[in-house]
Amino acid sequence: MGSSLSSICGIDCCKVSAKDDDCREAQEYQPLLGDRERHAVAALVKLFESNFYEGEALKSLTVLAHSDVHHLQLSAATAFNEISEYDVRPISPEALEPMLYLLQSAYIDVQHGASAALGNLASVVENKRLIVKMGGLELLIRQMLSPNTSAQINSVGCITNLAADEENKLAIAKSGALVPLTRLARSKDQRVQRNATGALLNMTHRPELRLMLIEAGSVAVLVDLIASVDEETQYYAITALSNIAVDVGGRNVLWDSQPELIDMLVKALHRPLKIKIQSQIVLALRNLACDSRYQVQIVDSGGLDALLPLLQSSYTILITSTCACLRNLSIDSRNETPIICSGFLPELVDLIPQADEPDLQCHAISTVRNMAANSGQDKQVFIDSGLFDRVKIALTDSRTHPKVLCELAAALSVFALNDQLWRPIIELGFCKLLVQLTRCRDLEAEYNACLTLGTLASKGTAEVYDELVRLWRAPNGGIRGCLIKIMTLPEYANTNVRSIAVWLTKTLLGCVRADLVERIACDAQLVAAIEEIAKCKAVLSSSCSVASSTRFFSVIDDTKGRQADAADGHIMAFIANGEHAVANGRDHEALRAGALACQAMSLIDDFSSQQVAGK
Repeated sequence: MGSSLSSICGIDCCKVSAKDDDCREAQEYQPLLGDRERHAVAALVKLFESNFYEGEALKSLTVLAHSDVHHLQLSAATAFNEISEYDVRPISPEALEPMLYLLQSAYIDVQHGASAALGNLASVVENKRLIVKMGGLELLIRQMLSPNTSAQINSVGCITNLAADEENKLAIAKSGALVPLTRLARSKDQRVQRNATGALLNMTHRPELRLMLIEAGSVAVLVDLIASVDEETQYYAITALSNIAVDVGGRNVLWDSQPELIDMLVKALHRPLKIKIQSQIVLALRNLACDSRYQVQIVDSGGLDALLPLLQSSYTILITSTCACLRNLSIDSRNETPIICSGFLPELVDLIPQADEPDLQCHAISTVRNMAANSGQDKQVFIDSGLFDRVKIALTDSRTHPKVLCELAAALSVFALNDQLWRPIIELGFCKLLVQLTRCRDLEAEYNACLTLGTLASKGTAEVYDELVRLWRAPNGGIRGCLIKIMTLPEYANTNVRSIAVWLTKTLLGCVRADLVERIACDAQLVAAIEEIAKCKAVLSSSCSVASSTRFFSVIDDTKGRQADAADGHIMAFIANGEHAVANGRDHEALRAGALACQAMSLIDDFSSQQVAGK
């Protein structure tokens, strides 16, 4: 399972008033005016129909802004700040210019008012871009470098809002803002720290920006903030780290430089936290667990003990994120026993029929499938957990989402490979459901259904053959109808499905049941479809090197008699080497289907010869 990127752009930034706040820096929000003055401003807004951004009102404020008199500048800054609290809309360059001018004032309180107004207006996309275009970013960075805490709060808060826009992100990164933002994320002032961390988070939504953050030294700061007492700062830091962990390079940096990261995340999960923070921690663990090193370390660090209560919670977002994390952890075979022994299997199995939550179903099914694919462990525990009953419920539920059907079919294809798990597929009537899946109009589900049937056929047991014969023409045309439908589509949307359909046919032709072989070899429609696909071999031989073609077909021959995944994987590994004409535009899957069809035709010819000889 891949990683997932979190996008948290609507950050609620702290701000301070335009007045001198040296005596009130411990407070986050202060009224800019007294109640009577505030009501007066509100009345003015109503009187001017909330239109201070143009016309005579704007002209008057612009005159005040450009005055050399301190209290007149402050009046303009105060007005813009208060107006922007009530009226946030896209503004013109003419309306923005006096605010940017006030940002350059020699008076701190004027700068505060201007930066607060810009922060308010920067919640509108058009304004975010206009502020950067007109040089506001450079002015805000200058304020951000000020030793004055209030200047830092407002300027960083505004930059956080600007960074929420995709068009601005690169400009901010190239402006040199990342290093001071990183430094301010360590500020002793909680408001500065929160705003700076929010800005860093908004810069983690593109790969090249994440790399620039790493180079700016942001990673160590973000890791330290996992333990922040401010929940919003903690949330922003964890989310930023989760995004950095999306990339292989980011995970490598975290692994090499932050050995305490997993312990800190797991320890945080054991504390009472808001649901959104818990969910984000689990998402960070999930992204980190895309790396095999982290898959083991998370389990060794006690991660499973922290995850189990979340899987048992009543919050869907927590359950889903936990399942997604487990899905990645289960990839490493060393984690199968710890996951099962920790009590996860019954919980996961019970989630499989939850048709109202398809993402949750997919993660639960995939986790179980990953564990079942691991070799060397007794799989009876899977059968005892009621796994097959739950899978059957999900397969037969009309509400089940197509992507869940794909996961279910993929899981069954893995179960079919295991010596303990393939029998319940036969005994509980799954073959009929698999035949129905081949007509579900989802190519991936069809592929996995055919793969499972072929894998079962390769078992070579009487009960499997009896079931396949019984389902040859029913339901809905049965296995025969499925094979003809897939193999006779001239431009099939996914040649993977056609390849596996031919492989299933070849597997059936190679079985010991003469009645099953006869059903194919004597079916003119099926034989014609196979012959048509086999023509690919002639094309291959004429367009590829002799050595490459010979090697390809020797690989096909070498896989004869192997189980489905081994044969399929071996052929695909050869194809992936690119030795048969990627450069010539060849469709690898078409080549594979043609080669398999040639084998199938050879088996049909052998059968026909035996029939003639018998007569």
